[in-house]
Amino acid sequence: MAATAPAPASAFTFGTVGKGMPKISTKNQVTLPVKALGEAGLESGDAVIVRALGAGRLEVRRRDDLIDELAGSLSYPPGYLDELRDEWER
Repeated sequence: MAATAPAPASAFTFGTVGKGMPKISTKNQVTLPVKALGEAGLESGDAVIVRALGAGRLEVRRRDDLIDELAGSLSYPPGYLDELRDEWER
């Protein structure tokens, strides 16, 4: 399955800074805006993977999407595994 290019990122503004803006709680939790989740195709109950992309940046991806993207990426050319096995001391 070929990976599709990600949709352009949307910016979400919530009034003035500090009021209505999501922030990280003392339990390291954050509430994600419903509009952002909807545009990303994510919904309540989805299993996600969170990855750091650098200072101040995180990526949230549906776990199943990542598994589908990587499925089959560890395939070997015909005969390759037989060659490796022949290298083992028996």
